Amino acid sequence: MTEILDNEVPPPPPATTDPSGKAADGTGRTYNGWTQNSTLEDYSLRYAPKSFRRWTPYVVATTALGGIAYLADFAIGGSIAISYGFGSAMVAIAAAAVVIFLTGIPISYYSAKYSIDMDLLTRGAGFGYLGSTLTSVIYASFTFIFFALEGSIMAQALELGLNIPLPVSYLIASLIILPLVIYGMTALSKMQVWTQPIWLVLMVAPFISIAIQEPEKFSKFTHFAGNSPTGSSVSLISVGAGAGVALSLIAQIGEQVDYLRFMPDKTPENSRSWWASVLSAGPGWVVLGGAKQIGGAFLAFYIAGSVGLSKANEPIQQYVSGFKTFAAPVALGLATFFVILSQIKINSTNAYSGSLSWSNFFSRLTHRHPGRVVYIFLNVGIALALMEGGVFGFLNTVLGFYSNVAIAWIGAVVADLVINKPLGLSPSYIEFKRAHLYNFNPVGFGSMLIASAVSIVAYFNAFGDYGKAFSPFIALFLAMVLSPLFAKLTKGKYYIARTEDLDEPLFTEDGLLSAAVLTCTVCTDEFERPDVALCPFHSGPICSLCCSLESACHDSCKTGGGASGPVDLDSPKVRTAG
Repeated sequence: MTEILDNEVPPPPPATTDPSGKAADGTGRTYNGWTQNSTLEDYSLRYAPKSFRRWTPYVVATTALGGIAYLADFAIGGSIAISYGFGSAMVAIAAAAVVIFLTGIPISYYSAKYSIDMDLLTRGAGFGYLGSTLTSVIYASFTFIFFALEGSIMAQALELGLNIPLPVSYLIASLIILPLVIYGMTALSKMQVWTQPIWLVLMVAPFISIAIQEPEKFSKFTHFAGNSPTGSSVSLISVGAGAGVALSLIAQIGEQVDYLRFMPDKTPENSRSWWASVLSAGPGWVVLGGAKQIGGAFLAFYIAGSVGLSKANEPIQQYVSGFKTFAAPVALGLATFFVILSQIKINSTNAYSGSLSWSNFFSRLTHRHPGRVVYIFLNVGIALALMEGGVFGFLNTVLGFYSNVAIAWIGAVVADLVINKPLGLSPSYIEFKRAHLYNFNPVGFGSMLIASAVSIVAYFNAFGDYGKAFSPFIALFLAMVLSPLFAKLTKGKYYIARTEDLDEPLFTEDGLLSAAVLTCTVCTDEFERPDVALCPFHSGPICSLCCSLESACHDSCKTGGGASGPVDLDSPKVRTAG
């Protein structure tokens, strides 16, 4: 690999590189301006250091919750109610919400505790360094699928409110996001905090108005049948099918922890606010999400008679009618503003999280990292293509299929965190660095592959109607059973490839990650201890990014003289007082 990685300005004299990856003139590896700028880069491939995590738990939680201001929940809830009727829709939404909440708790906790994103967490939770590459694609798919759905909703508002043709509206809905996302957490935290009160007021206003003026609508809603052949009653098959659509949102926890990794360390002084923020902004997102789905189902019922069932799940139609109940002269303008505000808030998060996921994916495959900002354009470009292809019209089908893969991944990660770790089948801490991981760990990676394969086969009717309807639950069950089984069979030997051998301990005496600063031998920048490993190839400490991008070493620290083979699952050494 070249020593200057996509530098914007070439070095004065061209320098050659030796097999070690160092420049011939003896200087360290350098990165382009985007990659070196922590504000733009947001530690996309790294542990988020204490020095960067300067926000309070409240600000981090507010930023994370601001990202769930999306209106796809209204579209999903409306679509489920139209397809399966009131009874089945309510049970399906509730069942999916319970699963999403419970699986989100351990993921949020470990991400906030170890200050790492979903990809790094997956690496250390049973997938291995390259095994999590596949989950990076699964997660990236979630971000661009939902970017496309949310962008379509914004485009519908632009078409209805401003008479902009739909294809042009798709382009506007994509481009308007870019300036905010490029500046990452720094810009997003300000935008989400300032716009959240306005968004909340506008979201609930139609429901309050209808409750005051037409309270009987809520009781009539319980008899809404939509297109369901079983009417408004509960059907087990309909519940499974509806829950499958809602469970596609299980990967939303990845977007939540992309923010939660910036939580400050949990201390006795901030313990209550820390836990409140982690639980509310982590798994707690689905409480509001489930409520929005029920709200979308109600509004679909409320407007079905005037706009027809085919358009009743469009949020712009729902809110135009809702605002007409108390602000008829400005209802269209107000609804258009609300939809645009909502979609900017969520698609900023979709594009941001997608850029992190693509960064992780390509850095491992190509050993190059041009910067997170580059992958923003890739993610938005894919989403734009889906919008132009009319993805909104296939909402139930797309999300129902996707949920089978997403829930197998999340199920395998959760099983490692809540079963394998307490039983001592996996390390008690999260190790994410290439230098200490096997490329593939059959515990999580194998469990996910088998669980998703079986559930996809079920989704295509191999096990009958009930098997298709409950295919996501099959995936969850298999992933959570197979993970501890494989961990037991392999005796956990594929988690850690070699021991922590730096003199500086990883943890301090109080159990927190060390903030000691070490200098990377390759790029010569300084990094906190959790982001550094000892590299025998370069004969010194190496940061996790330089380690990921190194193509000349061929993992010699794990396969050559520097390897120690499978190691015990005990915690790494701790710095003691004195």
